[in-house]
Parts: sequence; structure tokens; C-alpha cells
Amino acid sequence: MNVGNVTEPWRTHYAHPCAWDQQFAPMAMTELFADSVAAHPDRALSDFYGRTTSYAKVMAEARAFAAGLQARGVVKGDRVGLFLPNVPVYLAAYFGALIAGATVVNFSPLYTATELEAQVADSGTRLLVTLDVPALLPTALAVLKGSALETLVVARLADMVPWWQGLALRVAGKGKVMPAPRQPDVTGWNDLLIWNEPPKPVAIDPMRDLALIQYTGGTTGTPKGAMLTHQNLTANARQIESIDPHKNERDVIVGVLPFFHVFANACVLNRTVLNGGTIAMLPRFNAGQCLKTVSRTRATSMPGVPTMYQALLDHPDVAKTDFSSLLVCISGGAPLPPPVKQQFKTVTGANLVEGYGLTETAGVVCSNPFEGDERSGSIGHPFPGTHLLLLDKEDPAKDAPAGQPGELAIMGPQVMQGYWNLPDADAQVFVMRGDQRWLRTGDVATIDAEGYIRIVDRIKDMIAVGGFKVFPSQIEVVLLTHPGIKEALVIGVPDTYRGESPRAFVTLKEGATEDGAALAGWLNARVGKHEKVDAVVVRESLPKTMVGKLDRKALRAEVAAR
Repeated sequence: MNVGNVTEPWRTHYAHPCAWDQQFAPMAMTELFADSVAAHPDRALSDFYGRTTSYAKVMAEARAFAAGLQARGVVKGDRVGLFLPNVPVYLAAYFGALIAGATVVNFSPLYTATELEAQVADSGTRLLVTLDVPALLPTALAVLKGSALETLVVARLADMVPWWQGLALRVAGKGKVMPAPRQPDVTGWNDLLIWNEPPKPVAIDPMRDLALIQYTGGTTGTPKGAMLTHQNLTANARQIESIDPHKNERDVIVGVLPFFHVFANACVLNRTVLNGGTIAMLPRFNAGQCLKTVSRTRATSMPGVPTMYQALLDHPDVAKTDFSSLLVCISGGAPLPPPVKQQFKTVTGANLVEGYGLTETAGVVCSNPFEGDERSGSIGHPFPGTHLLLLDKEDPAKDAPAGQPGELAIMGPQVMQGYWNLPDADAQVFVMRGDQRWLRTGDVATIDAEGYIRIVDRIKDMIAVGGFKVFPSQIEVVLLTHPGIKEALVIGVPDTYRGESPRAFVTLKEGATEDGAALAGWLNARVGKHEKVDAVVVRESLPKTMVGKLDRKALRAEVAAR
């Protein structure tokens, strides 16, 4: 679907210039993991506050978990849930479930019992793995009591940290850890493992068998379970590796993005295991702890969202952090403000590269090159094997008119099979062109003559101002050029004359004193007539999603409630 010479300002069809679709031979996640274990058995796969675990040891524990699952009656296709932060046991549980032939279901550690119970029920999860900490165990127990969940497996934090921290937790850990109750449907992690018998082999069809049910973030509606096959995950890991010029070098990645999210699953977990690298795990984002981990482990990369990088730059310890080992960091989840990108490069010496992906694409679709001709404000080129199409914003059955932005659609080996138990949603998200099935993203984009993609906005976020469509992200880009503004979100609010008016909500950098009226005057002098805001509201904070990106949906709900 490549286009040759074009005369339009941008293209409606584009594929990576080295589109090697046929080179992504079917591969199971179990094969990817086994290959890395065989190549690097003694290399550290995880580093958790200084305690390391080798590839061989993770494999041994994963196989013991798989044998334990099979002894409990878990068979191919059953769902095993992970209700865990970034801790070492996640690795053995993830790969062990896959070795047993089960499908992994990720659940956010921030879920309430109601949210967790709904997704456990929707996915049909039989067994759930969690941690003996007050933030997780009571929630998991409540779900166990009130749902069809059969078994809760509880791992101990004290078994994962360095020995001196583990001793402290065992002796004086009250309030930080809690014992699991003694009841038939609750078992300890170590009690479930079977070491003396290997797991029964399970035949896996990488193209058909599900490795992961990954729920969408729900920022545009009720979360839906994206069905991702083994091939979806391994193809995306190989796509990510294919564009990395440092893939054969020392590889230590800071794993602070939560593993339950597709961004971390692709860019931290699967990609690093494929490359034989080490994941320096952190169970939650703390800017100071991240900076210490970069220095202590001499990390080479740290994927994150823009708000994380801003927090690192704002932290007082940034000036004394050793960034000399850092090669490149990947930003995703939200548009990367150019000032953040530039300041990060100045402070750390490492490139901050923007990419783009979706839960429905097993992680990543496009990225700017790690080195070379990078375009600020662009999400770069599509990955090898990935094809892009711009659809008409009003009628997805048609291509976008030449020279006009369109809804971005994707076809590639990383695109999901569909939504779990939601055929009607599948019909809305996929569009056919002949015998080819394209995934609609809901994002409005342009593709220039050199294949660089720019996301203009989300279709659902567009503001209707007097019959004109206004893209809030275009206004946000202008706001972020103001030296005093740290973060910005723009939404539409009711207007009796124009239907809707844009309204901006911002946070300020430390020391900035501008008020809303002054900022509105500054902004409206720099945008078009229909983009002028009715107000700029200065706030202490803006709502964020569970992975730390700004949450426009939550802001709209908050403003509407007022």
C-alpha cells in the first residue's frame, strides 16, 4: 500500500519503506522467553532495589508456577489475572501462565473492588495473583468473596526485596504487609509452586491463541478487553527491537511504567526480554527514586509519559544525577511538549523520542528514529510491517480527501483480534477495504510526503465552535510555549451563541505568577478566531490517568458536574 511520488501536501496511504511483513514469522511468547533464557541464563532479568534475579531463575520459577496451575486444573485458554505492581513475581507469574497455556489478564493495582470485580467477571478470570500489601490484598479478598473467582494466590513482598529489607518486613512490617487469611480458596505463592515435576507441554498456535486480554484505559468510554495473540506481542517486540540502534549493547531499562499497561508490556517487558536486557523495577513512580535508580544501575533507557519526564526535570536531585549511561528514552501515552523534550536533552544528554501506540495494537505503531532525522511534534514513521490509512472523518467507508486530515487506521501484525465478548464493538472499530481489515484509532492525523505522522487530535475531543471544528491539542501546543505554563488541557464548554467554546485549564511552573485573565489575553492573541478561549483557569493540578497522562475525559466530567 505504499505510495510512490505524490503531489498532495500529505498522503492518505503509507507503509514503512522497509515493510517486511513476511519476516515476522509466527512466534509464541513462550518461545521468545525460552530463547532469551537459553542465550543469557546467568544474566539478570530483574533488579529490584538491588536484588537481582537471573533469566534462568525466573524461568525455573515460571515453570514451577505453570505446573502448579495445571495441578489446580488450569487448562489452555483459561484466564489467569495479575493484580500486581512492578515486582519480580510478576515475571514468573506472567511467563508461567503462558507456559501453562493460559491467557494473562492484567488488572491495575489502583482499581477499586468494584472495578476489579467487573473486569474479573467480564474476562472470566479463574485465578488471581496479588501481593500481601494493604493496598491490594483487601481489594482482592473482597472480589474473591463476591465473584466467580476460584483462587487467590498471594505472594510475599518480603521474599522479593534485598535480604535486609525482607528481614525488616518480617519483623516489623505491620502496616506495610499483611498476612493472607487461611482459607481453602487462598494460597501462598510459594505453596502453589511445584518444583519436582515439570509442567505438561502445551501446543500454542501463535496466530490464534490469546496471550493477553488487555483492558483499554477507558478514557473514551467503558474499558474493553483487547484480545492480543502470542504473535501480536512477539511481533511488536520484534518491531520495537528492529529500530533500536543500541539493541546489541548493554541494556538496562528502568521499569517504572506499570506492567499492567500495554505501553510497559511492549516497551519494557517483552522488548527487554527479547533483547536479553535487565529491568530495574520500581513499583510506583517517584521522581527521586527514579533518579537514584538511573544512577545506581547505570540505566540505558527509561520509557515514560511526558508528565514523568517533567517531574524528573523539576526534582531537586536532577542536578546531581549521573545520566552518562542513558542513551535514549521513549515518550508515549500523550503528546510530548517540545520544551520538555528540549530540556530533557539538555539536562541528561539523552534523546527523548516520541512514539505512538494503542492497547489495540499490542503497544506501539510508530516512533521517531532514535537517531537521525527526528521531527518535533511528530510521532515518526510506522514500524516495519505496519500500514497506515487516513479515513474520511465523517464517513470511514471513504478515504480522507487529498490534502485533508483524516482518521488514522492501522493494519499490521500487532493489531488485536478484536474485543473480548464485544462483537458489536468490533464492528465499529474495524473497517474493511477489500479483504483487508483496518483498525480505526479515533485519532485525526496527517502523513507528510516523507512519511512522518502527526496526530492532530481525537475525533471525540474536537470542539464544535459555530460550525467549525477546533482541535484542542492545537491550542494546548500554543499554551505550552508560554514560559510560565507547566501543563495544559483544553475542553469544550457550552456556549449559547457558538454552541461550544474552548476553555483552557493549566498548571504553572514554580515561581510563575500569571493569572487566568492575563494568560487568556496572551493566548487569544496567538490563535485563530474560532480557537479563542472563553477563559484560562489556573489550577494546582490537572486530572491524570493511572499511568500519569493528562485525562481530558475526567476533566470534562468534573467541569460538567460543577
